[in-house]
Amino acid sequence: MSEPAAWLAWVWAPITIGAALAQTARNTAQRSLVAQAGTLGATLVRFLYGLPFAAAWVALLHVLPATAAALPAFHGRYFGWMVFGAVTQLAATALLLAAMRQRNFVIGVAYSKTDALQVALFGALLLRELPGWWTLLAMALATAGVILLSLPKAAADGARAGTWTGSAALYGIASGAGFALSAVGFRAATLELPQSSPWIAAAWTVLWAQVTQTLLLGGWLAWRSPEVLRVVTRAWRVSALAGAMGALASIGWFTGFALTTAANVRTLGLVEVVFSYLVSHRLLREELTVREAAGLVLVAVGLLALFASL
Repeated sequence: MSEPAAWLAWVWAPITIGAALAQTARNTAQRSLVAQAGTLGATLVRFLYGLPFAAAWVALLHVLPATAAALPAFHGRYFGWMVFGAVTQLAATALLLAAMRQRNFVIGVAYSKTDALQVALFGALLLRELPGWWTLLAMALATAGVILLSLPKAAADGARAGTWTGSAALYGIASGAGFALSAVGFRAATLELPQSSPWIAAAWTVLWAQVTQTLLLGGWLAWRSPEVLRVVTRAWRVSALAGAMGALASIGWFTGFALTTAANVRTLGLVEVVFSYLVSHRLLREELTVREAAGLVLVAVGLLALFASL
């Protein structure tokens, strides 16, 4: 991928924040589908109904004068990384569902938020992208804040020590690892298209990934639970909204991956948890607890430290 212009050095930040906002909207739309189609059916919606929007974005980029370009020179290494990202993302989703089925599922969900820290590890191992000490500190602070926000009061105050090391915790950490590996895989895929602009490389990677995930998850559901596909088809209005927001979020994440390291994107992307928390808190009209306020402060300090490290 050609070197980004100087003005692109910071543009990944607003793009990532926009992706986090779109993901919050997608999660809200998906949540209403879980009762009808189940968790896997709601997950399929983000890929299946996101495909037309991802394809439209690719087509638009190829006709706009500012971004028009020839088709990328796809090759085996590109597709290898892309499929790696798509499969590990699906595996992470399955592991997160397994964590949520455990008795202490809240602990598992909280541990899944360690994906930003794990991105730093896998990015260093697989892509030789070594974060600096300030970046690592930023990631640790923001992750700690997100975990505090992810724990309901009962789990934070009344959980026994053993609950933090049980099967739910293991599933949560494994889920975080899967999401981290998928981020690194998608970052690596965009880097395998050096002659394409970040916009084109990211757009095509979103499209190919969603095709792969639709075929894999859709094929599984067609084999194991075909009734879920019928439900998803009937609920096309809310599914289309979830798909559109999901595609928009993925376009933002992947464009961020094309412009900077996966560690930077996933750390700033933790702001999505804050958005979701504030939305739900606003609806419930609850007051902040000391722990929740501390979590918000830690996230804010972590994100400020991230920008200071750039």
